[in-house]
Amino acid sequence: MEQAAKKSKSPAKKIVPIILVIVLVVGAIFGIREYIYYRHFDTTDDAQIDGDISPVVARVGGYVKEIRFKDNQHVNEGDTLVILDDRDYQIKLEQAQAALKSVQAQVGVSQSQVGSMQANVPPAQANVAALQAQVWKLNQDYNRYQNLLQGQAITQSQFDAVKAEKEAAEAQLAAAKTQVEAIGKQVGSTRERVTAAKSDIASQLAAIDFAKLQLSYTVITAPVSGTVSKRNIQIGQLVQAGQNMFAIVDGSSIYVTANFKETQLAEMKPGQPVEIDVDAYPDQKFNAKVASFSGATGAKFSLLPPDNATGNFVKVVQRMPVRIEFDSLPREWQLRLRPGLSVFVKVKVR
Repeated sequence: MEQAAKKSKSPAKKIVPIILVIVLVVGAIFGIREYIYYRHFDTTDDAQIDGDISPVVARVGGYVKEIRFKDNQHVNEGDTLVILDDRDYQIKLEQAQAALKSVQAQVGVSQSQVGSMQANVPPAQANVAALQAQVWKLNQDYNRYQNLLQGQAITQSQFDAVKAEKEAAEAQLAAAKTQVEAIGKQVGSTRERVTAAKSDIASQLAAIDFAKLQLSYTVITAPVSGTVSKRNIQIGQLVQAGQNMFAIVDGSSIYVTANFKETQLAEMKPGQPVEIDVDAYPDQKFNAKVASFSGATGAKFSLLPPDNATGNFVKVVQRMPVRIEFDSLPREWQLRLRPGLSVFVKVKVR
């Protein structure tokens, strides 16, 4: 009996070392493969698909009159998506146009006044010339009569009459010159009013352009092609200027943001090949390349960035956002890959 028991234990003792050897060999092979793999690749599952998301914001306030899209609908750049009630802005445009016509009429009136005033200048100048000739003649007569008076050829009353006539003519000449100057000043002031009115015309034209621009903002179009999401408006709702109404996800700008540990960045550089596995589509592999590195770690862009100067320092491995762009992405996958999907990224660094 004892010999039979010894014989049964002998094979068991032989199997255990064999199993241990196999486990060690398999473990060594697995370890060597993992070592070789991680020497050539850096990986992370802290990554997701990103894309350009364009918020569409109301540029003017108003009531929503029409909504020409449905949630998650694909739209093309330039498509009309929302129409606001534009009656208020149409009235403002008409008011600006009426103000322009009023200013233009004022310019016409001022220009006609300038013309009529300028027409009075030549007669006034001619009157001055005539009075100057008359004053010259009276001065000559005055000198002659003064000599005659000294020779007692005329009476004092005759001399006084000539003197009074001369002084009256000189006064008329001074008044005529003053009138010419007054007409010139009136022409200048009227021309200034014309210039001011013309500047008002430019201001009113700018007001019309602004009113047209405000009116155009009541028709809201798609800034880019993509999928409309996150609609925040309804028919009849009053929206305010600056209010976010919906967003458009640009499917042609799909890329991946991978947050690598800082210890993985030593040999990583732009242009290196990348293999991407999307969790939502496990059977599909995507080829890509490293495009660029963020300007700072993710912690620096957080709402409350860490301050290591407080004295409570604990070293934490930081992560650097890395932008990864697809080599070529068919239209089908541009529509299926949506921002936010989780992915697994493998970068070949050696």
